[in-house]
Amino acid sequence: MSSALKYIIDDNGHKTGVLVPVKTWENLNEKYKKLNKKLTILTGIQQGLLEVKESRTNGKSLQTLSSFLSEDNS
Repeated sequence: MSSALKYIIDDNGHKTGVLVPVKTWENLNEKYKKLNKKLTILTGIQQGLLEVKESRTNGKSLQTLSSFLSEDNS
């Protein structure tokens, strides 16, 4: 089984593309999906913390966690 990358090179010798073995591509794609999920979660947490900080600065009250969790989502 060959796992080497194969580069596509133009007439000037510049790399313009790459061929990746399917297994390598699948592994990279899976890692990308996991990292993207983590980024989404961490960005949401960061945004929430900024909202809390802003509300404290402006004296605005926010919904409590227990109130949020007890909401009926149907």
